[in-house]
This record gives sequence, structure tokens and C-alpha cells, in this order.
Amino acid sequence: MKNETNAPLQGQCLCGSIEYEVDRLEPHMGHCHCSMCRKFHGAAFATFGEVKKENFRWLQGVDLLSSYVASNGTIRQFCKNCGSSMTFKASSGQEERVEFSLGTLDSEIDISPDAHIYFASKANWVEVCDHLPKHTEDRNSPLEV
Repeated sequence: MKNETNAPLQGQCLCGSIEYEVDRLEPHMGHCHCSMCRKFHGAAFATFGEVKKENFRWLQGVDLLSSYVASNGTIRQFCKNCGSSMTFKASSGQEERVEFSLGTLDSEIDISPDAHIYFASKANWVEVCDHLPKHTEDRNSPLEV
């Protein structure tokens, strides 16, 4: 079911206690390979969607959100009940945006991730076979060769 109407996109944590909706996604979505994202998601990389703050709403379960503040000042929110990774906030400069774990969306979308970031930190046991740009660090860093 693609979001062919103007209805908000819906998402939730694994246990369904936390629900949110998104009015409109921003075009930047990426696969992050940094070691913190790998550990936070328990996977080879984390995939985040980006939305303007005014286009993102928690519908229920906000009281179940817990936050982890990393040594670099980034903040990761997750569900206290099931541990689902929900959001990521950079240490500065992102107050107008929300980055959320794209895997928590229940609605299908018709745009795809457009880059790999922190690719220099990629797990050595994973092979990436797509043709997306692969930045050594964030989107402003050089591309891998």
C-alpha cells in the first residue's frame, strides 16, 4: 500500500505502544554505518528517514520513549517496552528536523534511501552492492573510492 493519497504515513514500535505519523518525508534518507548506529539497531547499518519537525507527531506512547545520550552528544530514543529504535538527534543543528528509524514505518513509501554515510566505519563482514553514494563520514564528507 503506497501512500498515494495525502493521508499521513503511520509508524510504530515493535510492541505497538508507541505510534507516530508523518505528513511528508524529506528527500534525505540514508543508511548509517557508524558503530553507534550499528549497535543501536543491532544490524549492519541503520536507515533513517528525515522529516521537518512540524510534519511529525507522536500519537501515543510518548511516556514510553527513553533516551540514550552518547559520548558525542547525539541522542537516540527507543521504546522502554520493546527496545525499538525510534529517533536520532545530532548533537547540534537539527532542531527543525526529526530523523526516525525508517524500519518502524507501517506505511509504504515511494522514495528510497539516497546515500550511505559513515561508510569508512562499515562492518567488515557486510558487502554493499548498490550504487548509492558512499560518504566516508556525513553527507558533507568525501565519497569512498
